[in-house]
Amino acid sequence: MKDLDIKFKKAYLLASETNKKLPPDIMLQFYAYYKQATRGNDYRKGNDNEELRNAFKLNAWFQLSHLSEDEAKKNYIKLVNKHLKSKKTSHE
Repeated sequence: MKDLDIKFKKAYLLASETNKKLPPDIMLQFYAYYKQATRGNDYRKGNDNEELRNAFKLNAWFQLSHLSEDEAKKNYIKLVNKHLKSKKTSHE
């Protein structure tokens, strides 16, 4: 596993286990970067019936279509470091 993949997995675990309440726009960024990092431009429709929410999520993901999966992973890690890590550990 590449170093970037290891860092991305750690960032994902931190983000998915946090209890911190984040604004909806930041949550959309997390969603979009994660999807772009893990699925690239494979925009198959999900099975959730909440169409408006899904439209916002899909739009956020579309906006990142210019990024490679590795670029999206790097940006996801930066987002976690910015919003979820304490100042003491942000250098990791």
